[in-house]
Amino acid sequence: MPPIRLAALLALAALPLLAAQSGGTKQPPPALLVRHPDHVQPFGTPQSVGVVLANPLEGDANAAKAGAVLFVSYNCMDCHGADGSGAMGPSLADGRWHFGGTPGEIFESIYEGRPDGMPAWGGKISDTDIWRLVSYLRTLEKGKNPSTENFTGKEVERTGH
Repeated sequence: MPPIRLAALLALAALPLLAAQSGGTKQPPPALLVRHPDHVQPFGTPQSVGVVLANPLEGDANAAKAGAVLFVSYNCMDCHGADGSGAMGPSLADGRWHFGGTPGEIFESIYEGRPDGMPAWGGKISDTDIWRLVSYLRTLEKGKNPSTENFTGKEVERTGH
């Protein structure tokens, strides 16, 4: 490689460093990673980086009511059924969460989407509305276990599957 070309490449490579030192360009903040304590780490190393997402609206009955309205408004019921009972998308009322059922994990599923059909809503709706949806979804399974009820509401014996 000719020396002039090499010098030009080195100068271009040094520009971001010089700009960062002079305050000329702002560096984006580091991306926040979400901690998933259930994930297995290589070599048994504990996961030390990341944040735990917590619903700022947890326990707020008005947020859950607003989430119920949003569930219909954003057409969530088209895939997940009325009251989250399941349709072409999975049930959200049976306590079985494929990608985790903590408030933070539900937020991630809505925000980032999931493979095979769940669209990413992050950036399309506000974080507050996503937390309202999370608040509503967390109320759906309370006090019932749909996986062990028959159509008359009586409990039936569970069998393995």
